[in-house]
Amino acid sequence: MKPSRADLLAAATKTLPDVIAPGLSVLFCGINPGLYSAAVGHHFGRPGNRFWPTLHAAGFTPRLFDPSEERQLPPLGYGITNVVSRASAAADELSVDEVVAGGRVLRRKVLRYKPRFLAVLGVTAYRVAFTAPKAAVGPQPDGIGTTRVWVLPNPSGLNAHYQKADLARVFAELRAAAG
Repeated sequence: MKPSRADLLAAATKTLPDVIAPGLSVLFCGINPGLYSAAVGHHFGRPGNRFWPTLHAAGFTPRLFDPSEERQLPPLGYGITNVVSRASAAADELSVDEVVAGGRVLRRKVLRYKPRFLAVLGVTAYRVAFTAPKAAVGPQPDGIGTTRVWVLPNPSGLNAHYQKADLARVFAELRAAAG
């Protein structure tokens, strides 16, 4: 069911629970939930978001999952979290302080759950959250504990720098590294 305008406005106070378990192969980390995702209660829930199609195209999932099937990821070795937990209409509504604080929370989460890879979906968010101004898409030189960090492009339809095939290619590079 498509959320109403009132549902979207009410979603500004919501957060989404992490889809996480100890020892995952890859923990995907969005910037923060959009209002649509918060309203429907599922990560990357907005129609047109390319996360789910890209996961499938890159070989992470055996078929195209609906956002409502997000709880099927941990048995496959994957999870989802966010740098900042609060929902917003757009990531540019987040303050630098929020993103930096979210990076500290994310570090603690990664140290607790110990995924093999943390995949941050958005190079700008990664640069701010981890104080890495020159970071680029791909594997990062610094990990978190035993977790390797990989930066991927934001799969939002608003990210015109990466077309579907390009997203699938860079996600597949992580898939190959994760085994």
